[in-house]
Amino acid sequence: MDTRGKEAAALALHRFGFGPSLGTSSGNDSAAAYSIAAIAGDPRGALLSDLDRPNAGYLTAKLPSSAAAARAISDYRAEEQAKSKLAQRAKKEAEANGMAATANDAETATPPKPPETPLPQQIFQNEAAARYEAAVGADIGFVERLVWFWSNHFCISADKDIAMVGAYEREAIRAHAFGHFADMLQAVESHPAMLYYLDNVRSMGANSVAGINGDKGLNENLAREILELHTLGVRSGYSQVDVTSFANVLTGWTSTDAADPAHGGEFLFNKRLHEPGQQTVLGKFYAGAGVDQGRAVLADLARHTATAQHIAQKLACHFVADVPPPPLVAKLAKSFMDSDGNVKTVAKTLVTADEAWIPARGKLKRPSEWIVSMLRLTSAKWNANSPFNIGRVLSVQATLGESLWRPPAPNGWPDTEAAWIDGVPHRLDIANEFAGRLPNADPTALLESGLGPLASNHTRQTIAHAESRTQALALLLMAPEFLRR
Repeated sequence: MDTRGKEAAALALHRFGFGPSLGTSSGNDSAAAYSIAAIAGDPRGALLSDLDRPNAGYLTAKLPSSAAAARAISDYRAEEQAKSKLAQRAKKEAEANGMAATANDAETATPPKPPETPLPQQIFQNEAAARYEAAVGADIGFVERLVWFWSNHFCISADKDIAMVGAYEREAIRAHAFGHFADMLQAVESHPAMLYYLDNVRSMGANSVAGINGDKGLNENLAREILELHTLGVRSGYSQVDVTSFANVLTGWTSTDAADPAHGGEFLFNKRLHEPGQQTVLGKFYAGAGVDQGRAVLADLARHTATAQHIAQKLACHFVADVPPPPLVAKLAKSFMDSDGNVKTVAKTLVTADEAWIPARGKLKRPSEWIVSMLRLTSAKWNANSPFNIGRVLSVQATLGESLWRPPAPNGWPDTEAAWIDGVPHRLDIANEFAGRLPNADPTALLESGLGPLASNHTRQTIAHAESRTQALALLLMAPEFLRR
């Protein structure tokens, strides 16, 4: 087999996916379907096929909608509060009747039940498991990597709303990640999870009915982050006046109270909060047409040349290099504009551009990507009863500094080596523990299937001279070629 083809195949799997896999993690017994050898004949074609497969990015797991999850958690918390109050009432009654000692004795005599996982954590873990299963079981992983990219670009945080964070990714990101950017932008910015995360649910114009009544005031967070992070990018020509005007446009974009049993957690345009009249954003006048005023601004932002440049730069930085080749960024920006922001077309431009295949592998896998790479390479079985259950996976990811769906700020997790390189030594303990749970793994075979031609002579010698099979596997997982993409 052509060595250059194998090198390109290995590069494709690590740079654009999550690394090679033997396939058994997802229940597929065909080892070749995920290997370097299987796509060596046409690595670029394999990536394009991954994009074009039916239902790309779709999750088969039965999971609740964001609104249903919000309502369920609202009910759960109300019920828990009621139980707590009943318990306090019973305790006071017992004390008043001189029965406190008896009640305490009865409590001591009854063996305590193991605590159940609270409903909010159950919903979160179910969403996380579906996300990880999709990545670990993917043929190549390019589709999932793109979903993860867009989810980080349009990030929200479970620290602010644990109910909706997983469903938000499915509804606003996955459902639009292979269509047009304009549609994804509309879905993201009108999603209750984003409106809550960036404090728009109670934002109101000074001249709105609610504003005149003096309830609260204007909040500019959502407008500012849309301009700075989601579309145009910093230093792209917008001003503070634009931010304020856009924030007024977005007043009234809110959601129904989660306690509403029928429509809790759904998007709502509340006219009483909306600033009336026309607004000017980036020099263009937008008539005061309620919710359509905001949709019109978003539509124009989605098609702005600065948005194309911003998205192109971020995509190239994420997949190729911290400082990507300018010609690649230019190609991606042109593809974005020529296709009216078709993100699948832009992704195809990325994998067909020669500049995206530079042999230097300077991108460091983030902790979540590295964990998926390990699970794929070793075909480690993971479920509720295995050492690699979702609770353990989430704990490891958090230990390594990248808690799932909990970015440090609205700009998401950083995407450069400088942000993650200091944490690499902490991965050694994880690699040792992981390797110790796989006593039958063959490090030499995994070296060939996982890295193949990417493995340097130094890495091969280091693994060959390891003191034990476990140490050899840990060294493979910590090899520079495995840590990078």
